[in-house]
Amino acid sequence: MSKYFEFYDIPESFLLDEKALKNTYYKVSREYHPDFYANEPQEKQQEILQFSTQNTNAYRTLSDPDLRMQYILKEHGILEEGKNEIPADFLMEMMDINEELMELEFDFDADKFHEIGEKTSGVVAQLNNDILPVLQRYPELHGVTKDEALQQIKTYYLKKKYLLRIQETLSKFAAHS
Repeated sequence: MSKYFEFYDIPESFLLDEKALKNTYYKVSREYHPDFYANEPQEKQQEILQFSTQNTNAYRTLSDPDLRMQYILKEHGILEEGKNEIPADFLMEMMDINEELMELEFDFDADKFHEIGEKTSGVVAQLNNDILPVLQRYPELHGVTKDEALQQIKTYYLKKKYLLRIQETLSKFAAHS
């Protein structure tokens, strides 16, 4: 299913052993370094270069938890442009925070700023706590339970992305104050 996971011969998972991944990346990098194939025919050199590029792309994607999550969701056809809906209850909760942020733009209040920051961090921490068991169980899931898990992870991913935008806005305020 996942080309990058197959490439490294590891099971598809949202939680990876970062050290083992890095070691595999370096091992493949050494083994297929283009310099070692400089005297090979052009076709072979091109093949090695593509392999080397795939190694870099696989590592870059799998070593970043957010990119890895996005990659797995896209590989399963679950994350599609323009078809990702964030639950209404979450959006209502975020609307309050967004309104507070807009008020800060007009009338900056340091206490309010810190309150919004803490509230946002709390929501992120709660999301992370709620999704962790799903991420841990994922490799053993099959069929319907796997599909349900992927849907839960998609919702988590979209909420987290939304919260990231709020945190970026907060950091802009921090830079100005």
